[in-house]
Amino acid sequence: MPFLGRTFRTRAVGGILRWVEERFGDGAVVLSSFQTQSLPLLHHVSRVVPDMPVLFIDTGFHFPETLQFRDRVAHLLRLNLQVVFVPRTDDCPAAPLLDGTTCCRTAKTRTAGLIFQRYDAVVSGVRRDQTVLRTTLPVLQRQRGGAFKVHPMLDWTADQVHRYIQRYNLPVHPLTHAGYRSIGCAPCTRPADPGMGDRSGRWTHSERTECGLHTEFQL
Repeated sequence: MPFLGRTFRTRAVGGILRWVEERFGDGAVVLSSFQTQSLPLLHHVSRVVPDMPVLFIDTGFHFPETLQFRDRVAHLLRLNLQVVFVPRTDDCPAAPLLDGTTCCRTAKTRTAGLIFQRYDAVVSGVRRDQTVLRTTLPVLQRQRGGAFKVHPMLDWTADQVHRYIQRYNLPVHPLTHAGYRSIGCAPCTRPADPGMGDRSGRWTHSERTECGLHTEFQL
């Protein structure tokens, strides 16, 4: 499998998606947060593997703009959208704790664990230039239990994402124009500080940059 990981570094996004579909068939899905930065991957999915399910984890705390943008993009690109609703628990009450760690673990990480139990491969649009923790991610990443996570856009940059969106005239999340660069649950997301990284608007009350969705499921 390490050989495949090295080979993937020479493949375009479309080529990786085709490989995933050929290798895993109905056992492959895409996991997307439907942010502006999600558009290049979703656009590739719509053109190369249009029947592949696109999963969206609905924590119950998303901005209304995110849900509207999700539905708009799914309709525009004719995606096979499937919404995964997170049941409310005592760990993730009606209003998340300021820390957010326990809530993220319940609403996202635990739900993602169930997804990895059900599917053989999960495609994600994360990039190395987003956070320090993501710089070490491989393109093909085996998870606990045997499933795989696939990162077709790992080596893309924010500038490449921007140029791709402009080239294909793709929509952007409405909160992007209000200074939001990375958009998660409403209680834990703020506009990014000028000159700071794309994740600077997340969990501004702490030093966190990850919810655990892309860091806790790996060997």
